[in-house]
Amino acid sequence: MIEKEIDILTTDGVMNTFITHPEEEGPHPVILFLMDAPGKRGELHDMARRLGTAGYYVILPNLYYRRVREYRIAESSREEMHEHMDSLSNAMACADVSELIKFSDSDNAARGGKIGCVGYCMSGPFAFAAAAAFSDRIAASASIHGVRLITDAQDSPHLDAHKIKGEMYFGCAETDSYAPTEMVDALSAYLAKTEIKARVEWYPGTQHGFVFPKREGLYDKPAAERHWERLFAMYRRCL
Repeated sequence: MIEKEIDILTTDGVMNTFITHPEEEGPHPVILFLMDAPGKRGELHDMARRLGTAGYYVILPNLYYRRVREYRIAESSREEMHEHMDSLSNAMACADVSELIKFSDSDNAARGGKIGCVGYCMSGPFAFAAAAAFSDRIAASASIHGVRLITDAQDSPHLDAHKIKGEMYFGCAETDSYAPTEMVDALSAYLAKTEIKARVEWYPGTQHGFVFPKREGLYDKPAAERHWERLFAMYRRCL
């Protein structure tokens, strides 16, 4: 496997980014891996590697680069984490996705054309918004226990859902104060009125963060493995 840390220049600064992909048989389809609120870290690098070993060119950026180059939750507070999280918007995330796509198009190891995306927790709405904003490129996108998927805000990602041309998957924890049942039910009802190919799936017995192996007390291995199955199947179909 090839791994590298690179800096991608954007109009807002320098976005430090982890990239991993197979050493042979490239170029490989691109998957954009959008981080959760605790930030770009070793645990996410390992998850990116799992995607990469299946034959993908995986890009994991630090979405907090406008505020901090390295965010370590162990040296932080929950209040600071939420400040970083709340500093982002769907538009900012989509601007970053645009730069990631441009970079991947310039790398011979990355295959052009259809792209995959996945966003966890905080980035669930970013993956949703990006699927609509880059509908000609993003053919398969997933939100895993994503927050703020349907809100009253003018930039709520559901408002552009009709623009999505690829597949959209939502994996939802059964118990999730950040993504309550009411929100997920409202999202399902809204999507049912569109013509896009979207799937909303509940993960029984799980809580927010169930996919992360180091999330003590919340990690649910069978459910986490199901989420990997869903991602790999969708990317095989679409990319």
